[in-house]
Amino acid sequence: MEKPQIISHVQKSLNYTLFDTRWIPCSAKFVVLGNHARGTGALQIYEVSHGDVTLLKDIEKSKAFKCGTFGASSLQQRNLATGNFEGQMQIWDLESTELPVYSVQGHTEIINCIDGVGGMGVGEGAPEIVTGSRDGAVKVWDPRQKKDPVATMEPSANETRRDCWAVSFGHAYNAYDRCVAAGYDNGDVKLFDLRNMSLRWETNLKNGVCGLEFDRKDINMNKLVATTLESKFHVFDMRTQHPTKGFASLSEKAHSSTVWTPRHLPQNRDVFMTTGGNGSLNLWKYNYPAKRVEKDNDGKEYGIAGTVSMLQNITMSTQPICGFDWNVDKMGLCVCTSFDQTLRVIIVTKLNQL
Repeated sequence: MEKPQIISHVQKSLNYTLFDTRWIPCSAKFVVLGNHARGTGALQIYEVSHGDVTLLKDIEKSKAFKCGTFGASSLQQRNLATGNFEGQMQIWDLESTELPVYSVQGHTEIINCIDGVGGMGVGEGAPEIVTGSRDGAVKVWDPRQKKDPVATMEPSANETRRDCWAVSFGHAYNAYDRCVAAGYDNGDVKLFDLRNMSLRWETNLKNGVCGLEFDRKDINMNKLVATTLESKFHVFDMRTQHPTKGFASLSEKAHSSTVWTPRHLPQNRDVFMTTGGNGSLNLWKYNYPAKRVEKDNDGKEYGIAGTVSMLQNITMSTQPICGFDWNVDKMGLCVCTSFDQTLRVIIVTKLNQL
C-alpha cells in the first residue's frame, strides 16, 4: 500500500494573526478568523477554485476572534458561532454580517475554544455550543434559548480557576445523551455528562491540554484524542470505563514541540491529523487491539488501548499551525492557519486506501 502524501495546494500570506479556520458546510468555501494588529477582529471568507483561493468577503469587527464552529448550525443556515477576546459568544449569518444573529457575554475573559453539536444533520438532540475560557468556566449554550447557559461547569469558590484551552462534544448518539470533554492549562481533562449534569471522569496529563477531539460526535463514545504542550498526545478508548482505572489510553511523542490540535478525518474516524508548534503536520492511524475489553479479578471490565502508526508528516511552516479543518465533502481536502500569517489549502492523497 502506498503511503498518503500531504501536498500544499495553495498558500496565501495575510496581514493579520490567524487563529482558526473552518470549511463552510457543503461548499468549497472556508472562513478564517483572527485579529488585526490594531486589536480588531478579522473574519474572511475564501473560495477554492481553479487551483487558487479567492477572497469573497473581508469583515472587520471591534473585537478580535479566537475560535469558531458551524457544529450547531443547520445545513440551510450555515451560521458561524465565534468566541472572541472579550468573552463574547456570537453567531453570524455569513450572508449578512452587520450584526450577529445571537450574542451573549458568556465569559469574563477570552474564549479560547468552542465546539458545536446537534447541527449539520449530524447526531441527535438540541443544537448546542460549548465555550471554554481563561476565566475557568465551561458553558453550554442553546442558541434557541435566551441568553443564559443551559449548563455551567466551573470551579467552586475555594478551588483554583484553571485556564480552559480545549472543549469537545461527544456521545450525542441519541436525543438524551451528550458529553463535553474539557482540557485545562494544568493538564486536567474532565468529562462532563450533560444528561446527568455530573462529572463523569477526570484525569491529569501532567501537561497543558491544547486540543481535544472525539473521533465522532454522533456515536456512543469511541475514542478521544488529547494533545499537549510538550510534544505528546494521548488517545483514550472511551468505550469501556473501569470503576477505578477509568479509560485505557496510549501516549505518543510527536512534533518535538507543542501539539496544537487533533482533527479526525470525517470519512474515517481512525485517521487523524495533529498540528505542531514547529509548523509540522502529522497524519496518524489508530490500530485497534485484538481484544478491546478484558475483565479484572472482580469481573469488572476494563479497556485495552491500541497503537498508533504515523502515515506521513511534513513541515509546512516555521511557526505553529494553530488551526486545521478537514472538508467533509471532499476526502483529503483541508485548510490550515499558522502564526506566520499564512493560510494553506492542503490535499492529502490516498486516504481512501486506508
